[in-house]
Amino acid sequence: MDEILLDAQPRKDLGGGKLKDLRRNGFVPAVVYSAGKKSQAIQVSHRELMRLIHHYHIESVVINLNIKENKDKDPKAKSCLIKEIQYNPVSDDVIHVDFNEISLTKAIKVNVAVVANGEPIGVKQEGGSLEHILWEIEIECLPRDIPKEIPIDVSQMKIGDAIHIKDIVFPANVKVLADPEAIVLTVIAPIKEEEVAPLAEGEGSQEPEVIREKKEAAEGEEGTQEKKEEKKEKKEEKKEKG
Repeated sequence: MDEILLDAQPRKDLGGGKLKDLRRNGFVPAVVYSAGKKSQAIQVSHRELMRLIHHYHIESVVINLNIKENKDKDPKAKSCLIKEIQYNPVSDDVIHVDFNEISLTKAIKVNVAVVANGEPIGVKQEGGSLEHILWEIEIECLPRDIPKEIPIDVSQMKIGDAIHIKDIVFPANVKVLADPEAIVLTVIAPIKEEEVAPLAEGEGSQEPEVIREKKEAAEGEEGTQEKKEEKKEKKEEKKEKG
């Protein structure tokens, strides 16, 4: 497992206005939490932190924080995992980080990223698409044994094939905590557009049953009304002749 070094400095000014100045000067405010100890406010380089975020699956990597407490003393290193990263909702920039100090001799639970390698036969030759169902898998192991990633060869997958957690070979010193039956990757068939069946001759001009019935009823009423009018006219003619 890669070990990452990140320099840090203690942070004494905790006011809101001071945090703005801190960020303006190229630093990110952070806090280190330790079991049974008081939390420590620190600051780290924004540029260095962004470099690590872009190069690693940062939430599952052990970071050695070199906290320089005093100019005359060597930095005090702390092995940590990132607990939480806060982002600006508008600019999506990192504005705060929480670290958890860990023991290198105790097993911890982390989520490790899944990486698909290769192009499936079902995609390249059959026109399907690769569905990434699980992007991370929860495991438990010693901090130094955390895999950088979980690589999966998908090149032989055809349409309808699926890879479950139980199909993946993990290092012997890693305990998998996720459901072994859970699907990680699958190749699905291409989505076909529904074809509209052509209308049979004369089918398009056929009237719906309900409308036709209403129309026939209306025509019947009109016929009855015409007969009434005819009888009325005949009566009036007889009266005139009489």
